[in-house]
Amino acid sequence: MEELHKDLDEVKELLKKASRKRVHDVLLSEKNKIEREIKNQLPIKIKAETSEEERPPPTGYTVKINNYAWDQSDKFLKIYITLSGVQHLPAENVKVHFTERSFDLLVKNLNNKNYTMTFNNLLKPISVESSSWKIKTDMILILCRKKQEEKWECLTKVEKETKEKEKAAYDTSDPSEGLMNLLKKMYAEGDDEMKRSINKAWVESREKQVKDDLPIDI
Repeated sequence: MEELHKDLDEVKELLKKASRKRVHDVLLSEKNKIEREIKNQLPIKIKAETSEEERPPPTGYTVKINNYAWDQSDKFLKIYITLSGVQHLPAENVKVHFTERSFDLLVKNLNNKNYTMTFNNLLKPISVESSSWKIKTDMILILCRKKQEEKWECLTKVEKETKEKEKAAYDTSDPSEGLMNLLKKMYAEGDDEMKRSINKAWVESREKQVKDDLPIDI
């Protein structure tokens, strides 16, 4: 591009000195040709620079947040989400959307990843207007303002239903049946060591029962 401008300047100087029409016409034609070349190259450069500037920052995949802690007062539910370095993000990269019975969190471009967390079917209604969030060091604090000032036994309706079903399974008129239900649940959810321990206890219990049922030989 710089060489073309130098050629153009030189041709313009020659045009000023040209006295013969044929020489003047040749130089004028060359001047127009150089100007077209400059014009054709200029938009390409500008377009390339614009494309670089408008290119969005790279972002990676989306991670669903499953780990959190929560606490409460009579007025607020407090949900704590740990995210390393979140305090360095622009404020607009962290958003929480509230409804009366839910909230969802979106964190954009934290270490080239997006993070999301959604809570649906909250146990009781919250105030959308009075709920908020705060960004702390390596942490996001979500504050859900309760519509009614009271303590919640859990966060969602699903959690409450699950607890009630488990309680119903253990609250039986026969204490041994409730114990059996508890052992079955422990066995189903336990690791190999837990299952071995339950099996051993079961075998020893059966052996003792058989021994106790044997008639005494007089």
